[in-house]
Amino acid sequence: MPPPGAPLPAFARALADLLVALSATRALPKGQQLHGHLLKAGHLPATASTHTLLAHHLITLYARCALPDLSHRAFLDLPSPPSPAAWSSLISSFSQNGLPASAFDAFRRMLAAGVPATDRSIPSAAKAIAAAKTLSRPPLAPHALHGLSAKTPFAGDVFVGSAVLDMYAKCGHLADARRLFDEMPERNVVSWSALICGYADAGMHPEALGIFRLALEEAVAVNDFTVSCIIRVCAAATLFELGAQVHARAIKAWLDVSPFVGSSLVSLYSKCGLVDCAYRVFSEAPEKNLGIWNAVLIASAQHGHTSAAFERFMEMQSSGFRPNHITFLCLLTACSHAGFVDEGKRYFALMKEYGIEPQSEHYAAMVDLLGRVGRIEEAFDLIDSMPMEPPESVWGALLMACRMFKDADTAAIAAQRLFQTGSRSSGAHMLLSSTYAAAGRHADAALARKAMRDAGIQKETGLSWLEAAGKVHSFVSNCRRHQRSEEIYRVLEKVSEKMEAAGYVADTSAVVKDVDGDEKEATVRYHSERLAIGLGLLIVPEGVPIRVMKNLRVCDDCHNAIKYLTKCTGRVVVLRDNRRFHRFEDGVCSCGDFW
Repeated sequence: MPPPGAPLPAFARALADLLVALSATRALPKGQQLHGHLLKAGHLPATASTHTLLAHHLITLYARCALPDLSHRAFLDLPSPPSPAAWSSLISSFSQNGLPASAFDAFRRMLAAGVPATDRSIPSAAKAIAAAKTLSRPPLAPHALHGLSAKTPFAGDVFVGSAVLDMYAKCGHLADARRLFDEMPERNVVSWSALICGYADAGMHPEALGIFRLALEEAVAVNDFTVSCIIRVCAAATLFELGAQVHARAIKAWLDVSPFVGSSLVSLYSKCGLVDCAYRVFSEAPEKNLGIWNAVLIASAQHGHTSAAFERFMEMQSSGFRPNHITFLCLLTACSHAGFVDEGKRYFALMKEYGIEPQSEHYAAMVDLLGRVGRIEEAFDLIDSMPMEPPESVWGALLMACRMFKDADTAAIAAQRLFQTGSRSSGAHMLLSSTYAAAGRHADAALARKAMRDAGIQKETGLSWLEAAGKVHSFVSNCRRHQRSEEIYRVLEKVSEKMEAAGYVADTSAVVKDVDGDEKEATVRYHSERLAIGLGLLIVPEGVPIRVMKNLRVCDDCHNAIKYLTKCTGRVVVLRDNRRFHRFEDGVCSCGDFW
C-alpha cells in the first residue's frame, strides 16, 4: 500500500479518470461494465488506498445516474472508517435523488461515527432538510444544522451559508433566513436567489421585489433561477408592466433562453391576459422542458383554448416528454372549462397507464367537470369512490355545481361535508346562501348567513384591479374612494342606458337578501369588476384591451352585462376571475357562457 500522499499507480489513476468521465456523461452501462471488471479483478471491495478512490468515484457515478441504492452499495465497499469525502458523496447521492430522510440519517450516522461535518456534507444535509415533508422533518432540524455549521471552520463559507439560508427559506423560516442573509460576510447569487424565492413562495411579493431591486443596485449577476422567481412574483401579482421590464432585462443578459425563465414568462403573460404573448414565448423558446410544456398547457386551459391544449399535449408526447401529475391536471382543467366529459374521463384513466395515481386535485377537477354539465349525482358517486378523504377543494367543486343548477338539497349535504373538513371558507357559506336564494328559499339563505356570522367567519371581500400607466387601481363593490369615482359612475350610467336599450336586463337571482327588485338591481350594478372596467373606459386607449383581474368568480349578471358593454362600446375586455379567463368582444365571451 503506498504511503499517504503518494501518487497513485498509473493503472489506478487511469481507471479513476475513466470513472470521472463516465460520471460526467452519465454513461451507466459502461460504468456498470467497469464496476463488474473491478469486482472480478479483486479491486473491490476496496482494501488499498488506490482502490478506495475507485469506490468513491462509483458512488458519484450511481448518484448522477439516479441510482442512490447502488451508491450505497459502493459506499459499503469502502474500508472502514469511510473518509469525510465518502460520507459527503453518500449524503449528496440520497439528497439529490429525492431521499431526504435517508440523506439526513446518513448525516447523523456520520456524526455519530466521529466524522466531522464539512463544507460538502453540510449543504447536502441542508438540502435534505429542506426537501423533507413538514410532518416528517424534526421541528428543530434547521436550527440544529445551522448551530452545527456555526461551530465548524466553515461558518463563514459563502456556499455553506447560502445552503443554510436556502434551507431556512424552503422550510418557511423567513425571519431566520433574512437574519442570516444580513449577517453573511459574503453573498453569492445563491444567497440572493434563495431569499427572493423564499419570499415569493410565501406570497410575500413586496419583500421579494425589494430584495431583487437591492440585488440589481449592488450589481449582483443574477441567474436564470433568480429571474424565474421574480417573474413568478409578477405573474402571481399580475404586475404586467414590471414583468415585461424583467423580461427585457433577461433578454439583454441572454437569460431568456433558459426553459425555467421561459416557463415563468408563459405564466406571466397568460395570467396577465396576454395569452398570444405567452404562446409566442413558448414557440420561440430554444430549449423546452416539462415545466414550459405544462405552463403552455395551463395557459391554453385557462383561456378556453381546449383544442390547442389537446394538440400541444400530443406534441409534447411526440417530443419525448413524459407527462406528470401537473400535466394531467392541466388537461382535466381544459376539459372542465369546455364541458368535455368523455375526454376528461379518458385523460383521467390515462394517468394510471403512466403510473400516476390520481390525487385529490385530480378528483376535484373531475367533480368540477361533471358538475358543470349537471351530472351532480355522478360527481357525488365519484367522491364516494375516492381512495382518500375528500378535501375542501372536492366538496367546494360540488357545491359550486349545485349553485349553478340550483340544487339546494345536494348543496346542503356538500356544505356540511365541507365544513367537517375544518374549513373556515367564507366562500362555501356564501355559495350555500346564494344557492338557497337562487332556489327561492330566502329563509334558508338567511340561516346560512347567520351560521357564518355565528362561526365568526367574515365574508371575503370581492376585489377587482386594473393596471394602467404603471399603477394598480383597486376597487370593491359600490366603492367611491377612487379619485375619479364621479367620472367612473357617470360613464357607467351612460353605458348602462345603451345596454338597456340593446336589451340588457339585470339578473338579480343570486342576490341573497330578500328585498325589492330595484334594491336588488342597485346591488349588482356596481360590482367591483364593473367599476374597474369603468376606469378602463376612461384611461385605457382605444384599441387596447381593458384587462381586469378579480379575486372571486364573476357573477352571472356581471358576465352578461360585460357582454352588452363590449357590444355597445366596441371595446375588448379581458377579465380574469378565480376560475378562468374571459375575453369579451362584440357581445361574445370566449368561455361560451360556460364557466
